[in-house]
Parts: sequence; structure tokens; C-alpha cells
Amino acid sequence: MERIPILRMGSVLLVTIQVDMQDQTAMALQEDLAEKIAKTGASGVLIDISALEIVDSFVGRMLASISGIARILSATTVVVGMQPAVAITLVELGLSLEGVRTALNVERGVQLLERARRGASLEH
Repeated sequence: MERIPILRMGSVLLVTIQVDMQDQTAMALQEDLAEKIAKTGASGVLIDISALEIVDSFVGRMLASISGIARILSATTVVVGMQPAVAITLVELGLSLEGVRTALNVERGVQLLERARRGASLEH
């Protein structure tokens, strides 16, 4: 089974999805990411889906699920690189990706995570 690599960039984990997500690949990613967040204390997760040209409801639910898992582990998730066709498909499927932040690219995603982290540190 193919596993999706998770790279650490400081306090952020970067996940680049370049394969069509099969059920077991997505489940493995959720487990791997949860473990890595817990082990590293990462404050943010960037999921780059720029290579995905099509999505189905399963991938949409998986993104929302990963975001929820990360949130419980005190990490903010930002999905970056969404193709316009993917955004349209998600809306047509009725998946608004509740609680999932998005950005056009990795650079903007990192900026969003930085702002979120600064905001959180101001609250404490």
C-alpha cells in the first residue's frame, strides 16, 4: 500500500497528495498524521492537493476528517493548491469542508498558519 510522505518544516507538517486517494491510503494518512502531530507537537498542517484534478465525496470527507483530528491535537490545517474544478466539485457534492481553512498555495498557507499561531498566542 502506498503511504503519503509527511515532511516537517519547523512547527508545520507538509503533506503533498500526488496520488489518487484510495480508502486504505487515506486511512493510513490520517493515522500517520495524527501520530506525527502528537510526536512533533506541530502547530500546523499544510495539505497540498494541487496535483489532484478530481475529487469525490470520500476525499472531501477525508480532508474534513484530517482537519478535525488535527484540531483536536491543537494543530491548524490549511488545504492549499485546490484546482478550480476541485472546488466546484466539492460544492456540487455539498461538501463545504467545515472547519477547513484554504489558501491558494503553500506560501499563503504558511502565512495563514503564522497568523493563526500568533492569534492563538495572543489569546493565552
